Amino acid sequence: MKIKYLILICLLVIFAGRLQSQSLVDIYKKGTVKLVPDKEYAINNDWDKIFETYHDTIYNRPMGERKSIILTPDGSVVVNHAYRNYYSKFDSTGKFIKEFGIIGKSGKKFKDAYTIKGVLNGKFFTSLDNMGRMYAFDYDGNYVKELKLDYMTRDMIPLKNNKFAVVGWVIWKEKFRDFVAIVDYNTNEQKIIWEQFTERNEKTERRKLFNYSYTFENNSSIHITTMPYSKNVGINTPPLIEFVKDQLVIALPVTGEILIYNINGNLKSKDEIEWTLNSISVEEQKEIQQKAIERMKNRKGKFSPSSDEDNKKARTSILKQMEEDLNKISEPIPAPAFSTIIKDSDENLLFFDMPKEDGHNKFNVWVYGKEGQFICQSSFACDDYNLQINPSKMVFHNGYIYGLQTLKEVKGNPLRLVRFKIKGS
Repeated sequence: MKIKYLILICLLVIFAGRLQSQSLVDIYKKGTVKLVPDKEYAINNDWDKIFETYHDTIYNRPMGERKSIILTPDGSVVVNHAYRNYYSKFDSTGKFIKEFGIIGKSGKKFKDAYTIKGVLNGKFFTSLDNMGRMYAFDYDGNYVKELKLDYMTRDMIPLKNNKFAVVGWVIWKEKFRDFVAIVDYNTNEQKIIWEQFTERNEKTERRKLFNYSYTFENNSSIHITTMPYSKNVGINTPPLIEFVKDQLVIALPVTGEILIYNINGNLKSKDEIEWTLNSISVEEQKEIQQKAIERMKNRKGKFSPSSDEDNKKARTSILKQMEEDLNKISEPIPAPAFSTIIKDSDENLLFFDMPKEDGHNKFNVWVYGKEGQFICQSSFACDDYNLQINPSKMVFHNGYIYGLQTLKEVKGNPLRLVRFKIKGS
């Protein structure tokens, strides 16, 4: 009897806890999502040492924030370090475990640690190297296999049944081809399920406004964009992809279209966002451009290891171009429907608006099941951290958000691996 009584009590406690729990959509509907750092997560880590590469620079340009995170099914985390040949591994409590790299068949460590893009069949898979090769290896870095793609990629995500999806692009003689493909991990067979072509001359003309470049004496170059998006947004807004409820979602930022495919790449449905497409006004454009000009005037250090005189010419040349464009601003710019999408741990899709400035984190929640429908509009807020909202910096897992974010007020290295509790305000 005592055992049955104890079991009954346990079941009642579990049932009561479930009644008190809220779905993520219920939290979103409250208007603002409050991200509260879990103080028990990742404690006692020496961040100055673990993330010492945060201070990396190339030609005096900060590179240390070019890091991203990947979660394994058990909640452990791996951090990618750009331009380095190792990864940082943390357990499910956030405790730093070790640094590791890819160990080849010969037992030697790879010279480069390519960005891990996801987990497929219990193995990590990477972005492409400069020969079009992607690598698979186990959680300890031991090489498993490689695949080869004959095009450049913008994004890659795991699906299921040993398949992954790729946003690719190719430069043809007279056109640019953007497309989405499903690739079989076992056979390397590929199926193009969506594509779009743009004339090369048309693309070249579109790139001119708000985009600046300079070639140095040593043939290196600098490229700067001052607008969050250019007048013809199709140039820098490739398709966004996510895998939700066994379906591949392709979201097109320019048009607001949302395409749903099954695991075999067959189109199931087409839809469009239910919120209004926005634009950036003439006044807002001028304000953004003027701020960019002031930043360029106050910028310190070299752009390139070329001579001081050549760097001075670069600054003068780019400033002249920027000021000329300031006087050309005469009409609103149509804004892409969204800048990024993130899947939460309830498999809702969060569509984030195209940011007009840093810290703009409003989002619309679009839920996909059998009947995809717009649910609500909300925003993220955090008192302690400067939020970077994109899938490489923010991952949902079991009702939490795991992030690679910077503290607002801290001495020393501000970069942290943090786990946020999600609360409604």
